[in-house]
Amino acid sequence: MILSLNIVMFKSRVNMGRKLKTLAILLSLSTLVYTPVSTTSVDELVRIKLKKVKFSETSSDVTLNASVRKYTKSSNNLRDSTKSDIIALNNYMNAQYFGEIGIGTPPQKFNVIFDTASANLWVPSSECLFSASCSSHMKYESSKSSTYKANGKFATIHYGTDSISGNFSQDNVKVGDLIVDDQIFIEATRESGVTFLAGRFDGILGLGFKEISIGNVVPL
Repeated sequence: MILSLNIVMFKSRVNMGRKLKTLAILLSLSTLVYTPVSTTSVDELVRIKLKKVKFSETSSDVTLNASVRKYTKSSNNLRDSTKSDIIALNNYMNAQYFGEIGIGTPPQKFNVIFDTASANLWVPSSECLFSASCSSHMKYESSKSSTYKANGKFATIHYGTDSISGNFSQDNVKVGDLIVDDQIFIEATRESGVTFLAGRFDGILGLGFKEISIGNVVPL
């Protein structure tokens, strides 16, 4: 009885050991198959959590109105107009958008780019004699304007690799149906750069704030 029981127990232990060994092998294979790779594959989708900022129309309007009050002020130089002030802009190769303005009395017409990244108005001067770009564009002649006023201060503006330099002057500027008296602008006596040479525009009308203007000039 005792011997028989020991044999049965031994056989049971052998069978159990085989089962445990088989189970261990299966677990090892499972680990090899399902073990995740620690590095991220380039083909995997990477998710980035975005946060939504609550937008308040009321606070936006308050900020806008405050900016308008800060930078907008009445001027005696601005003449009233009963007509709508519409300036037609021309598109050149989807890179240059320019419109026509008048400077002086009678108005001398110029095609200028309306630029929000600068704050000065400039056009080529009749005294610009040694720049090729001046020869191919309209030039302002102060002697032909009855409202011209000399200023005399010198200015230089850089636009990336291009630049202009010249003297400040004052004259009436007509934009659409609006006429601004005694507007300070730059008569460019020197222009450098391929942009001004190949451009379809004569000058630039900066629409930015006074803080970025050259010479601290009040923009048009």
